[in-house]
Amino acid sequence: MSLAQISLSLGGSVALYVLYKAYGALHRDFTSPIRDLPGLSSTNIFIGNMKDMMFMDQAAVHERHAKEHGTTFKFKAVLWDNWLFTADVKAISHIVKKDTGTWRKPMAMAYNLLRLLGPGIVLVDSDVHKKQRKILNPAFSPPEIKRFTATFLDKAVRLRDIWTNQIQQADGEQRQIDVLSWLSRTTLDVIGEAGFGYKFDALNEEPDQPNELHDAFKIMFKVGTSPSVVRLLRGLIPATRFLSAERDIETDKARGTMDRIGKQLLTERELAFDPAHPEKSDSGANDLLSLLVRANASGEKQHRLPEEQVLAQIPTFIVAGHETTSTATAWALYSLSQNSAIQRKLRDELLDVPSENPNMDELNALPYLDAVIRETLRFHSPVPSTVRVAAEDDVIPLQNPVVDKNGKVHHEIHVTKGQTVFISLAMVNRLEEIWGKDAGEFNPERWKSPPDAAMSIPGVWGNQLTFFGGPRSCIGYRFSLLEMKALLFTLVRAFEFELAVPVSDIITRSEIVSRPVLRTDPKGTNLLPMLIRPVAL
Repeated sequence: MSLAQISLSLGGSVALYVLYKAYGALHRDFTSPIRDLPGLSSTNIFIGNMKDMMFMDQAAVHERHAKEHGTTFKFKAVLWDNWLFTADVKAISHIVKKDTGTWRKPMAMAYNLLRLLGPGIVLVDSDVHKKQRKILNPAFSPPEIKRFTATFLDKAVRLRDIWTNQIQQADGEQRQIDVLSWLSRTTLDVIGEAGFGYKFDALNEEPDQPNELHDAFKIMFKVGTSPSVVRLLRGLIPATRFLSAERDIETDKARGTMDRIGKQLLTERELAFDPAHPEKSDSGANDLLSLLVRANASGEKQHRLPEEQVLAQIPTFIVAGHETTSTATAWALYSLSQNSAIQRKLRDELLDVPSENPNMDELNALPYLDAVIRETLRFHSPVPSTVRVAAEDDVIPLQNPVVDKNGKVHHEIHVTKGQTVFISLAMVNRLEEIWGKDAGEFNPERWKSPPDAAMSIPGVWGNQLTFFGGPRSCIGYRFSLLEMKALLFTLVRAFEFELAVPVSDIITRSEIVSRPVLRTDPKGTNLLPMLIRPVAL
């Protein structure tokens, strides 16, 4: 068979598959119990409303649609499939309680990330997720996280010194710096050392030699977080997985590098730990990978994780524990730059601490620092949404009733097996019915007396959905919170922050994580330029 015939055959197969899926979506639309709900329309058969709902400023987009359609409505996904959108707290609580049971993470959507990262805790579901979480939980306990405080502060001080040097090299008064990229370098160094005892050396401005794991991660992360129609289709339509996406060859090579170095790191940890004589093992290594190896080796054989799943935690730690924290910290500095009174109040509290190296308990005892971080994570949800699919028919109760196209009021929604639900974490964190009329404003003072309505939010932390809730809540939230506190403690004590561009030039784009970009930047690069000045003491 010639190449042309093969191409024609493949093209025909894909076309037939697309028609089949489109027919199935249309059939479900006519027979679905959500068919009469209010919703968005789209003429794009391939991606529907997905670009608007997932890749833009999700908090703003979701709020705009909710004003017209309420907190629960439907919208068009790939091949005209109808997804159910909700920011209804009662509905989300119901789904959270049944997470990994009636409701599952859609593995089709995880295809591209699984290809990049492997079966780590963020991407696996059901019994595999439960098994991984049980093994990993001890590594993320408060006593273990407390050990990382010195690492967090050490990297924060390193960043402070770099910025101080850059200011001195300028005019000694102030310097324009892209805080997002530098915070990203810092958190990468943190997760490298605290996660698996590896030095990325990302904060070294002039490294002696290339760092191949650092380079591999940069390639994988760039691919994993840049919008791509081909990757979207490959994830949702298995028949399209033969299609090539940009940078596939580079990605495969980078994944090979990460696997090779990961196996080396894993072997080192396994050799350092003797399960028969744990008291003689190397107790000096306390990174997350070492803790995982010990917990895995100490358990019963049938409950241990296979090597593939242990290895997958390395890139998972990097992605989940690196970019979310750096982005959240950047948004905190952005909000502080917009309100000098809040920035001064926080700095005054931090400067009252006599030590430059507080321990975890001392950092956690700073009420205004805690309030600023809570408000940052409420107002700027790093991960703005999540998706679940029904593993069986279900009835979702609603706090806010929905009026359908026929005028019928629904206090609950019947869904059938296979129905996808898109949960807006960002919108729940900004609902006026919960947070009051100033829900759309950055106001740390609200945490002096959080609204009673926030108690109904089924989140694992802070009466908000930022780290989600239930069995799939973020396992590393304590790690992230302490790291953010260490960064803000060190940087706000040392510098004053002012936005270097008009506030109207800062917009948000979402692809897993919501990042700042410049409206005037044609490349859409993730960056946050700020003017930084040393604090006058």
